[in-house]
Amino acid sequence: MTEFWEKSFIQHQEMWGMNASQSTILASQFFQKQGYKSVLVPGCGYGRNAQVFVESGFDVTGIEISQTAIDLARKAGFTWPIYHGSVAEMPFDSKQYEGIFSYALLHLFDSNVRAKFIESCYQQLAPGGTMIFTSISKEAPMYGKGTKISENEYESPNGIRLFFYDEAMIQAEFSDYGLIESHKIEERDSDNPNKAAISFWWIRCQKPIE
Repeated sequence: MTEFWEKSFIQHQEMWGMNASQSTILASQFFQKQGYKSVLVPGCGYGRNAQVFVESGFDVTGIEISQTAIDLARKAGFTWPIYHGSVAEMPFDSKQYEGIFSYALLHLFDSNVRAKFIESCYQQLAPGGTMIFTSISKEAPMYGKGTKISENEYESPNGIRLFFYDEAMIQAEFSDYGLIESHKIEERDSDNPNKAAISFWWIRCQKPIE
């Protein structure tokens, strides 16, 4: 995984543009309404989404597996702390965050890593805090394309393994972690508006106040 993303960022640099996803904007607005101050962004890439939280006044920390992506974030002038490593190795600190936001990352992992990642995020969530994941749905155009690995999981022609969520799998994987809501959200490439939208799940969990 490290080698794949390092190569991708070296070759394609800011491959998703610099505009934030719609999910990120909505998450930032939600966290603001809750009065949160701290946000953890696992898989922050070169920072295009995490910077939205910074600009909204949050104390932001990122995690990123690719050193090249971190270098791109620094080149763009983003100065918030970023841990260099895999989210499978969380936690990188002992801090609990009021908000955790993970965009288009969860579906890249197998079932064991997904389970550990979700649990690790929940452990780093402050009581009363919210974690939001966006993950690809079975309505996405790439569903069923490539080599089938397991139920709902395919390896694309370029070597990326994708797990496609449905309501049953969301319940199965998140019901023990304060699942509050899940609904579809159509994500469009703001830098390429003519491209078709991709269907994602918005998954929101809240940790009870102890």
